[in-house]
Amino acid sequence: MKNEIIGYVGSGQFKKEDAQKLTGINLAFGELHNDGSVTVQGRIDKINLIPRIREWNPNLRIILSMVQAQRDAFTVCCATEEMRRKAAASLAEAAVKYDLDGIDLDWEYPCVPSNGSAVSPDDKHNFTLFCAEIRKALDAIGGKKHYLTIAAGADLYYVNCVELPDLMEYLDYINVMTYDLKCGFHALAGHHTSLFSKNADVFMNSCAQALAVFEAAGVSADRLLMGAAFYSRKWEDLKDDENHGLLVLCPHGGGYGPDYELLVKEYLNKNGYTEYWDEEAQAPYLFNGSTFLSYDNPRSLKAKAEYCKEKGYGGIFYWEHKCDGTGTLLDTLYQAFQS
Repeated sequence: MKNEIIGYVGSGQFKKEDAQKLTGINLAFGELHNDGSVTVQGRIDKINLIPRIREWNPNLRIILSMVQAQRDAFTVCCATEEMRRKAAASLAEAAVKYDLDGIDLDWEYPCVPSNGSAVSPDDKHNFTLFCAEIRKALDAIGGKKHYLTIAAGADLYYVNCVELPDLMEYLDYINVMTYDLKCGFHALAGHHTSLFSKNADVFMNSCAQALAVFEAAGVSADRLLMGAAFYSRKWEDLKDDENHGLLVLCPHGGGYGPDYELLVKEYLNKNGYTEYWDEEAQAPYLFNGSTFLSYDNPRSLKAKAEYCKEKGYGGIFYWEHKCDGTGTLLDTLYQAFQS
């Protein structure tokens, strides 16, 4: 894979010019249930738009991204051979029914209970068996190629909780979620999707660092996609006059901030906020004296795209399409990979 631009698309507008700049979209979301069934309608308002999207860009890859309907659905569906076969058959049926190019599994995360999931240590091996069964079911459809991908947590914990590179026998690529690297788990205000790590950061992580972890675990660079954020993270009630809020301890973790479109309208050098650029991290941030905002902008996305091309990574994907109605960020990625 090379120079991929993949957007997670749920609600909100999706236009012809968007389809023509993307190589793929992940429809967010389908739901996997404890009985192995799959539901789509009601979660994705773009499912009925697929025929028109095909007209706009016949080469666009349309993949259904799956989350769990119950907090233990992935664990249950992975646990036995019977359930793996049943769930895999349901996913293949959905691919045929909705004219999809594949399935993306957004399990956050095997073996990891921190995100509210009910998990098991057995998830580690069962996830590999589950992907093998899905791969078999998708291949049995015939006709065009059907892709199987996953969204992966961007740190060592994820690599430790799955079987890499065994999984790559069945997966086409991995969307490494290099955003929320600073989030509600962190009371230290900082970059949530920076390209590079900062030496002074005691919770050091970044896009480059995360992808290197996956490479070290045996995944080839061209099958790794870097994540970009079309939204911000924020830390409030900071008391800092020296560092503009960067790497300052906050009374609480980082919440969700405004989407990029709203940042442009109301925050970028407006209403008391000043925008700064961190050369070391290759990332922007905003500070108004008490609130710190971290996000991607055109400059950081250009840097990410250039880095992906330099290192041979598969490309960039982003969450989420509706967060930038201006189209600026998608156009930035498109132009960066055209050059």
